[in-house]
Amino acid sequence: MVHILTKHKHFKTAQNLLDKISNKDFLSSNSVLNALISTHSDVEVNSHVLSWLVISYGKLRMTQDALQVFEAMRLHGLKPHLHACTVLLNCLVKEKLIDNVWKVYKKMVRLGVVGNLHVYNVLVHACCKGGDVEKAEKLLSEMELKSVFPDRFTYNTIIALYCKKGMHYEALCVQDRMERAGIIPDIITYNSLIYGFCREGRMREASRLFKEIKGISPNHVTYTTLIDGYCRVNDLEEALRLRDIMEAKGIYPGVVTYNSIIRKLCEEGKIREANRVLNEMSEKKVEPDNVTCNTLINAYCKIGDMVSAMKVKNKMMEAGLKLDQFTFIALIHGFCKLREMDSARDYLFNMLDAGFSPSYYTYSWLVDGYCNQGNDEVVMKLPDEFLKRGLCVDISVYRALIRSFCKRERVDYAQRIFTLMQGKGIPGDSVIYTILAYAYWKMGKVNAASDLLNEMYKRRLMITLKLYRSFNASYAGDDSILGFFWNHVVDRGLMSKSILKDIEQGKFHS
Repeated sequence: MVHILTKHKHFKTAQNLLDKISNKDFLSSNSVLNALISTHSDVEVNSHVLSWLVISYGKLRMTQDALQVFEAMRLHGLKPHLHACTVLLNCLVKEKLIDNVWKVYKKMVRLGVVGNLHVYNVLVHACCKGGDVEKAEKLLSEMELKSVFPDRFTYNTIIALYCKKGMHYEALCVQDRMERAGIIPDIITYNSLIYGFCREGRMREASRLFKEIKGISPNHVTYTTLIDGYCRVNDLEEALRLRDIMEAKGIYPGVVTYNSIIRKLCEEGKIREANRVLNEMSEKKVEPDNVTCNTLINAYCKIGDMVSAMKVKNKMMEAGLKLDQFTFIALIHGFCKLREMDSARDYLFNMLDAGFSPSYYTYSWLVDGYCNQGNDEVVMKLPDEFLKRGLCVDISVYRALIRSFCKRERVDYAQRIFTLMQGKGIPGDSVIYTILAYAYWKMGKVNAASDLLNEMYKRRLMITLKLYRSFNASYAGDDSILGFFWNHVVDRGLMSKSILKDIEQGKFHS
């Protein structure tokens, strides 16, 4: 029916009918597409119908289906409509499938589709999402060669990309080029430039740009970016002054603006003032978000006020907000600091139940807390307790356990954990082998240390610069012993002499 309508130039009716049936899963299958194309020999009609199908799938956010139809067209030598290509590329960018964007673009060019400004804008946007400055610059050159003239969106996207990369000179050059092309910068242009300077703490340049804004009004994003920038360079006074100016102009702070101010107040230990700002938010009907609550919870946890931290947590849940990984991390750390280990463990389990993966450091806080209480056996049982709850025990758990026991010179417990880990089919990594080997070396058990280093060599586990730095920081007081250990490591071929020499000469700074 769609083909018949298309053949008789009833394009609108054909498109509407296709839109109604395009959400059927079977339509994008290879067998159905092949049947559609082979049944109707009219190449032009097939190109129309399948191009509309790509567009329909694009509108429905069914990107993989749209991609499948595009591939079917390519395989049958059908040239897709330019609009269909633009829609497909745009869908891929929105889903951050950047590699696919370039593959589709190359294929559409081979099929004879000539890109216009809309296509190039989507491609430039893909460069911005992927952080690819070089490709963006090549696209600009390609546009010039094909006499496709950039518009405000093109320039703004490239400026935003340069600013994200900290390439301020290049961003300002694009602004100048934009103005010479007769395109007046808008507030999006200025917001990107101001953001670039603010994120690096270059508030003088950001302020200069702000004062340069003429003929357009700074918006909510402009003020919030500047307020956040001033908070980051510890100029809370200027941030609050800007907040007052913002309100006087009828632009009211949103939750992001308030979050910057609350974060700075909490960093300075001014939790009472932070709560005043929270009350102001309530008065102005600005709902706190996870960032607001986590900032306050973290601040209370740092000073050991777990009662207040739990009150904020409870209010957060009452407001319909879900605890995220940052909430759990703050609470676990807070309870570990107070050595309320059972509460810390409960929140670790809650974190795992909620689907979040604790980091190595989170496990370390818990392990260190139990070890400091002398509860070595409780620590030994932690992996089994995780498994009983149906939770995955990965290498970061064992790493934290082994490190903590070795630091406390309980190498027998560390070895038991290592044996248990291997028995469960989890091989040790460079960190675990190095920690254990050094613990034995420090105890004077050179043969045991050598055995572990030999095993490292067999498994080609090398000591990296990052591990070397981390180890030196952890064992800062063991200079002479550690020096001999590193020399032994180099002799075993586990770290190149040139790296060690460069480190000793101060070429790498820890």
